[in-house]
Amino acid sequence: MAGRARHWTLGAVLAASLAAPSLGTAQGFAGDYLAARAASIEGDFEAAARYYSRTIARDEDRPGLLENAVFAHMALGEFDRAGTLGQRLLDLGESSRIAQMGLISQRLGNGDYAGAIALIDSGKGIGALVDGLVKAWALLGEGDMSAALVAFDEVKSIEGLGPFASYHKALALASVGDYEGAEAIFASGTMEAVQGTRRAIMARAEILSQLGRSAQAADLIDEAFTADIDPALRGLRAKLTSGEKVPFTHARSARDGLAEVFYTLAGAFASEMSSDFLLIYARVATHLRPEHVDAILLTAELYDEVGQHDLAVEAYRSVPRDDPSFHAAELGRAASLRQSGRVDAAVEVLESLSESHGDLPVVMSSLGDLYRQLERYDEAIEAYSAALDDFAEPDPAQWFLYYARGISHERMGDWGSSEADFRKALELNPEQPQVLNYLGYSLVEQQEKLDEALGMIEKAVDLSPESGYIVDSLGWALYRLGRYEEAVGHMERAAELMPIDPVVNDHLGDVYWAVGREREAEFMWMRALSFVDYEEVSQDADPDRIRRKLEVGLDRVLAEEGSDPLDVAADAGE
Repeated sequence: MAGRARHWTLGAVLAASLAAPSLGTAQGFAGDYLAARAASIEGDFEAAARYYSRTIARDEDRPGLLENAVFAHMALGEFDRAGTLGQRLLDLGESSRIAQMGLISQRLGNGDYAGAIALIDSGKGIGALVDGLVKAWALLGEGDMSAALVAFDEVKSIEGLGPFASYHKALALASVGDYEGAEAIFASGTMEAVQGTRRAIMARAEILSQLGRSAQAADLIDEAFTADIDPALRGLRAKLTSGEKVPFTHARSARDGLAEVFYTLAGAFASEMSSDFLLIYARVATHLRPEHVDAILLTAELYDEVGQHDLAVEAYRSVPRDDPSFHAAELGRAASLRQSGRVDAAVEVLESLSESHGDLPVVMSSLGDLYRQLERYDEAIEAYSAALDDFAEPDPAQWFLYYARGISHERMGDWGSSEADFRKALELNPEQPQVLNYLGYSLVEQQEKLDEALGMIEKAVDLSPESGYIVDSLGWALYRLGRYEEAVGHMERAAELMPIDPVVNDHLGDVYWAVGREREAEFMWMRALSFVDYEEVSQDADPDRIRRKLEVGLDRVLAEEGSDPLDVAADAGE
């Protein structure tokens, strides 16, 4: 009876709060509302938009529903719908930044610059962070360049916004052909960190080229980036060094400039905003400039961050094949497919990309990584080798390729090639803890160069003392060398760092058994069993082997496997 009464109370409260006119309508309204809320929490924008639309159809005067619906539609890039709902919310007398952002974005997208300015001037803008820059570009869109420049200067007076105002004023001047004025702002140093961003450097290079200073523009790229530049930068630099005058493309119009406002601020405040709100900024940028590839890539990355991998795949797919960043989009699409469980599709994407962009090390490296994750080690080795061949000269960045290829060789049973790759990786990056750990541990397993091996693992621990995997390696190496008492402390530390890892718990159990702490060993083995992922069982934490140890003890299991018995004498230093 108590349970029934509680259920009725909750139902009554929910019905009252939603003010449903009838029982049937209430149940439908409540169901849609709860489904919309659940979808919002999960970041499922498509479902949220659908269910909020259904609730609003029953009651269009609820501010909370309208605001959440605006957000969902903006996250999907549906700005006409978001603007309409935002206007409805403002008509109710409500104040909502997200609704105002939806409405302003709708007006900007429709070329209604005067309407956007009117909203900002009436106090219904997006916020001090955005409004000044939006108004300045909107004034330019209205054809009033003088007023736009004054507006940019007004933004410069706001603490913290000076660099952004300088950057956008320079873009605005360049957009109307005043390249000398634009370069004067770049040269003044007032942009601070903004000036060092990739897009700012490329924009300035285009401006310098328009001024007939292409050699200086090429030098700018060389100073800012390493030799291993991406195709877009490589193409720009090639044009500059050939003497070709490069057109200014970063803000060809007020609409482009407005898109740049939202993209610039999304990048600048990435560490201070939630992924959801960053996504809205990125979506506004692509709404205003659909071909803004950097904004498309950011949108896709943010979809992945909030778990919407299907939307990420769709965004990545929108990048044209002939765009210099197509390979980056395809790499992202493959990663999104992998995260959504569509592994075969991810492989297909990377294999196709390797045919068209196989000269890029990152493409072949990514294909090798996927093959290695799928335990297709022979194909991984081929892909990593192709990636290494793509480098024109030795590069420190190659260490990972040698390391990953070394792992693949080791899994294929080719220890000679594996060791050679690990040592080449260390030659390129001597302080790399992952390589030191893997090579040192493998040498212990091979019973080769034991002093050197232990030294490598100890150095790896010194370099990365909070890595549970590396600390576990040190403890396990000492165990394998028969130095059981020394192993205990390190294994216990590894278990503190990775308390639910089945391998670490299993290892600690073995170490406890080796020093005579059999009850504790059994407890750790039982813990290890409780953490085993039975869908992806690791050979390093075989549940059947752990159960056998619980039945008969570690000594008996080692004997059954034909392994050497525990050597207590070695631990005593004999």
